[in-house]
Amino acid sequence: MHPKNRMEKAIALEAIADKAEELEKAGASNLDINAFVSGAREKLAEERPDPDKYAKAAVLANKWATQNA
Repeated sequence: MHPKNRMEKAIALEAIADKAEELEKAGASNLDINAFVSGAREKLAEERPDPDKYAKAAVLANKWATQNA
């Protein structure tokens, strides 16, 4: 992953954490906070994919499929 993209992703993750803390302070339930964090991280992964992680996951999935065929 390019260093600029990595930095942008780190900033976005920090913003997600800050928003989760705000939700907690506002009295949101743990379920609501977890749903927000999961959704935000999923959206971030779609917007800023990590090709290295994708390639590793594809290799492992293929290996698992081969072993369990």
